[in-house]
Amino acid sequence: MLQRLYEACKNAFFGPGTIPSPQTIQQLRSILDQHAEVYARALFSKENQSSYAFRFSRADSMRASDLGLREDMPYFRVNVPESSPFVTIMPIYACYNFSICIFCLPPAAFIPLHNHPGMTVFSKLLFGSMHIKSYDWVTNIPNGSNPEGQPNFQGMASMASSVGPRLAKVHFDGIFTAESDTSVLYPTTGGNLHTFRAITACAVLDVLGPPYSEADGRDCTYYRSLPCPRASGEGALDARGVYELLEEIQMPDDFSFVPAPYRGPRIAESN
Repeated sequence: MLQRLYEACKNAFFGPGTIPSPQTIQQLRSILDQHAEVYARALFSKENQSSYAFRFSRADSMRASDLGLREDMPYFRVNVPESSPFVTIMPIYACYNFSICIFCLPPAAFIPLHNHPGMTVFSKLLFGSMHIKSYDWVTNIPNGSNPEGQPNFQGMASMASSVGPRLAKVHFDGIFTAESDTSVLYPTTGGNLHTFRAITACAVLDVLGPPYSEADGRDCTYYRSLPCPRASGEGALDARGVYELLEEIQMPDDFSFVPAPYRGPRIAESN
């Protein structure tokens, strides 16, 4: 299964400035999720479906056991009593165009709000449950008046810039489980900024294309949420969505992660 994922990534990711095609996005999701045949039927005619190697049954979807993971491994236990548990990251594969890794979170562990500049990212929860909150930057201030209690959009015009706190719209705020579909974020949509907090022990498989690279201007930046100005009162909810201000910060002191070797099945690289 991991080899299939690698081969699909090679066909999907072509370096900075590119986004996978709809067909290759669905191919990757079909490998990670439990709905391959549904996705294939939605995208391709019966004549074409037979030519795609990703027509798998539900039993063929990506599982923790495919990657040599078990829920009783020490990575998933509370590891720092009376403190925020640290997160373990297992790199599986990395090249210039994409990377594959696993995040292991004990209960209550979290990954702070961070961005994915110029990247397309697939996140699959292999087991467990977690709360995810994601955002996209607001580039155009919504038009309209500001009645009592509504967000003061006209007063936030300068906050759509890249200087100081920036206005963002909440994309998702809820619970993910292993039964949830793979989440896919894009350079400017789909919840490009997100934060995770484990409810139970969790394993998350991430596919990033292109990977983080400080040299190429794709460094990971952390943020915190600030109250959003309103015409009256506090908060930022209106008929157009939920809005918050995000301010760039250093990596939070109560967040830590440690690398660990990946010991599951290996990828056979191909040209």
